Amino acid sequence: MSEKLSHKERTRARILDEAAKAMREHGFDGIGVAALMKRAGLTHGGFYAHFESRDDLVAHTIDRLFEDNRSSLARHLDQPDLAAGLAAYIDDYLSEERITWRERGCALTSLMSEATRLPPEARTAYAAGIERFRNRLRDRLAALGHAQAEEEANSALAEMVGAATAARAFGEGEMASAFLLASRRQIKRRLGLEDVAPAS
Repeated sequence: MSEKLSHKERTRARILDEAAKAMREHGFDGIGVAALMKRAGLTHGGFYAHFESRDDLVAHTIDRLFEDNRSSLARHLDQPDLAAGLAAYIDDYLSEERITWRERGCALTSLMSEATRLPPEARTAYAAGIERFRNRLRDRLAALGHAQAEEEANSALAEMVGAATAARAFGEGEMASAFLLASRRQIKRRLGLEDVAPAS
């Protein structure tokens, strides 16, 4: 029984990985059940062994997308040097490499323009992902002694997502690079991180 469950879990994870890639590349409308199952190397009929409906798949895919955000946050923000870890995260989030790497891009920039069109369950998952993201930033700023950690986290998150979205819209080039560089500098300056050497 445990082997069957393990196989089912691995299959479900494979479907969600492919769904996350498709959603990053093509948005909410880019997830068609038949094409997705083919992409995952599975039959169309096997879909309902893992998900109740396409809307159910979309909601779980949103969660999967935010898992990558959580992993990146943890990698940087759990550094012993709190300030260096936060500075490194800002640089990473607003790096040209990350902006052009669509298959691993942030769920916020990938789906921001489509959030209002998501099914209710998926919209709830999306809002929860944003809140968790904001809370991690807030908690790190509070640990660094910022008295207005929540406001600063809201502002930093809004600018990071906005700058990343704008840079992606501009494509590769001087304008995108300028947006990213200016935002990295200004966010770190406002948070007192301008002279902090980012953790590697």
